[in-house]
Amino acid sequence: MEARPLTEALVALETLTFDAALAELERTVAELEAGGLPLEQTIARYERGVALEQRCEQLLADAELRVRRLVEGARGALAVAELRLDADAAETPSGALPGAGE
Repeated sequence: MEARPLTEALVALETLTFDAALAELERTVAELEAGGLPLEQTIARYERGVALEQRCEQLLADAELRVRRLVEGARGALAVAELRLDADAAETPSGALPGAGE
C-alpha cells in the first residue's frame, strides 16, 4: 500500500465532518496494519488515528445531544429516544420519533 502524502494527514481535525474523519481513520488503520512505514511515520499515523477517533467520538456525542434536544414527548417535555444501529434497530424503541416506522 502506498503511503499517502503527509500534507493530507495535517488537515485540521476541527474542519473534518464525521464521514471525512471516519474515512481517514479507516485509511490510517489500513496503512498501519499493512506495515512497512518508517518508525516515525508509523508513530505519526498512530497519533493521527487516535485524534481522528476522538474527533469521531465527539461528533457522535454532539449528534446524540442534538437528537435528544429535538425529541419531544407529550406536553413539550423532552424525552430520550434510544437509538441503536445494530440488528435490534428494526424494532421500534420506546420513545421513538413520532411517525417513525409508518
